[in-house]
Amino acid sequence: MQIGDLVLYKNNQLIALNKPCGLAVQPDKSQDKALLDLAEIYCQSRLKVIHRLDRPASGLVLFAKTQGALVHLNSQFQEREVTKTYLAIVKEAPPEANGHLVHHLIKDGRRNRSKIVDTAEPSSKKAELRYRTLGSSDKYHLLEIELITGRHHQIRAQLAAVGCPIRGDEKYGFRRANRDRSIQLHAWKLGFRHPVSGEKVELTAAPPEENIWAAFAEQIQG
Repeated sequence: MQIGDLVLYKNNQLIALNKPCGLAVQPDKSQDKALLDLAEIYCQSRLKVIHRLDRPASGLVLFAKTQGALVHLNSQFQEREVTKTYLAIVKEAPPEANGHLVHHLIKDGRRNRSKIVDTAEPSSKKAELRYRTLGSSDKYHLLEIELITGRHHQIRAQLAAVGCPIRGDEKYGFRRANRDRSIQLHAWKLGFRHPVSGEKVELTAAPPEENIWAAFAEQIQG
């Protein structure tokens, strides 16, 4: 695959790419090439990280080309003006077909995971999302998730807390990891205001071309 095949949107201020599973957004201790490295090769310039996506997940990642665009988008994220929609495939159906989850999360940096706690603590942060069930197959359920807050491993931890860990996510309780260590969590849509024109931008990233996602193609396209 060419780097250009991953590009979903670009202009003088921003570039968005559809990150494959297994690729880190920015360089880490593994020394592997990251999405940021590839995007900078494509743009032939330095880019700035606006937000992140877990390495085993796939989907939409937005980078800023200028400091002004970075500041503008950071402000939109902080003010919760950005709409973030994900897709997740789970084996166990959630308690209700559609729901609103609120938890308190504590990040464990040493183990690179987040833990749900029953009540707010000084080190915890409120995590909030809405979900709805888009469809079901013989074995799995497809959930659409609207992320309200943006916490470390939030979707993974919150879905696991209600008994439906994401497929392949052994770290959060799924019984078996995928061979490629991916998880079926996909950053599907992102909505924001353009940092210069102020116009609303809505981006969509297609899920990976795999049988597990193809089984829900009608619901995803619909």
